[in-house]
Amino acid sequence: MSDPVAVLSILGPAFIAGLLVTAALVPFGFEVLKRGIVFIDLAVAQIAGVGVIFADYLGWEPQGVAVQISALAAALVTAFLLTWTERRWPEVQEAIIGVVFVLGASGAVLLLASNPHGGEHLKDLLVGQILWVSPARLPLEALIYASILTLWLALGARLGRVGFYALFACAVTFSVQLVGLYLVFTSLVVPGLATYYASRRRHLKAYTVSLLGYALGLLASLWLDLPSGAMIVWAMALVAVLAAGLERRPAH
Repeated sequence: MSDPVAVLSILGPAFIAGLLVTAALVPFGFEVLKRGIVFIDLAVAQIAGVGVIFADYLGWEPQGVAVQISALAAALVTAFLLTWTERRWPEVQEAIIGVVFVLGASGAVLLLASNPHGGEHLKDLLVGQILWVSPARLPLEALIYASILTLWLALGARLGRVGFYALFACAVTFSVQLVGLYLVFTSLVVPGLATYYASRRRHLKAYTVSLLGYALGLLASLWLDLPSGAMIVWAMALVAVLAAGLERRPAH
């Protein structure tokens, strides 16, 4: 596609969606890595996706408020459950998170078993449809992410376990509906992992890794005519490897 205006009309909203997801998830990614619960977003996002699929199973409007409530309720219940298990059995929390993810994934398959478009719905949940993000939806999403980010930056550790999991569940729920589960995991973990040993300006470097990943992935997907979500995952991983290679691991 050689028309710059047409390219911008397609990639612009998608990149803005990536920017919003990045803004919200990078700080949570630092916290997730610090707590050693890197797969929590997969579990919470998967259960939020089950909430969306369940709403679709009931015949509710795909973009309606009821679907948002269903997804958020499912994610919050999962968040509170994981809060309780972390307090009760902290030694096996990562294993519990894995079990929750598998249960969510299996539940999604069961709910979609009788749906003739089940495979397509499952693919959308995992890979997302970032190129089809509606520009009219972005201002509301920006307001939601700004509220989440403000609460996290203002309160942080004072939120406690329950507050962290609840706020994290909100961020992941809206993100997975915007860009898909794979990109949520990548946006959360990869920038923080790439800058794990950064001694200065870690936030700036992490945001740069993520935004470069989205930009290069979107451009490559358009050029190569390949799925955008998968290309962004690979592009961000490659940028992360380069960024990590520029950091010196501190001597022990």
